[in-house]
Amino acid sequence: MAVRAETLTLNRRVFGILVQRDLKVRYAGSVLGYLWTILDPLLSAMVYWFIFGLVFKRGGIGTEPYIVFLLAGMLPWWWANGVITESSRAITSEAKLVRSAGIPREIWVARVVASKFLEYMFSLPVLIAFMLIYQKPIGVEALLDYPLAIVIMGTLVFGIGLFLAPLSVLYRDLVRVVRIILRLLFYFSPIIYSTQTVRARMHGVLFDIYALNPFAGVIELFRKPIFPDEFIGWHMVIKASIAAVVCLGIGVWVFRRLEGTVLKEI
Repeated sequence: MAVRAETLTLNRRVFGILVQRDLKVRYAGSVLGYLWTILDPLLSAMVYWFIFGLVFKRGGIGTEPYIVFLLAGMLPWWWANGVITESSRAITSEAKLVRSAGIPREIWVARVVASKFLEYMFSLPVLIAFMLIYQKPIGVEALLDYPLAIVIMGTLVFGIGLFLAPLSVLYRDLVRVVRIILRLLFYFSPIIYSTQTVRARMHGVLFDIYALNPFAGVIELFRKPIFPDEFIGWHMVIKASIAAVVCLGIGVWVFRRLEGTVLKEI
């Protein structure tokens, strides 16, 4: 028992060091440093706000203030997008360490989830600033909704990352395929538009198919404390939760199944 506790403590320390290293390396030599964490989602949101909010007047696809609506969906998506993109090369980029380090190799994906989550947290002041500018209140349900949304999103992207990490070693073209799928998922998720709009324009089976996208449900939950009137119900959140658990189970199984093959490949 003592040896096991010591091993767990060592693994936690290594995990913490890897997350810190990720953040330090990402901004090393950068003039703006941490500000890049804010600028990326902010500039993207500003572009969509200009196009749909000013040029095309968007026709009711979002809620005022639209820039707050965009950021509330875009920031958690940026976390998910970053995890999935980097997880697809989490093993190949650290091949020597993965091969030689005596730690559970799932940690190489987990540290991506954690470092990207910290970047998400660092970017929240941007959302808060625009909420203050537009005097947009937030409900007390945020104390429950945000932690739940974070757990669901973290579980979902960790499962997807565990699935992609070993497969990307064996099939190098998968990294490019992932980028294409992420672009499609961005538009297939309620980030620049609301789920209410989708439900109003897609009925029956079409909306049921749309609702199968787990990112739709979890982004709805991230927005709920700020835009409660846009929340269409817990059924999409429940679907997202089930999908997250299933993805985690599949990801763990695939990762462990291919771990030996991957170590030979790298």
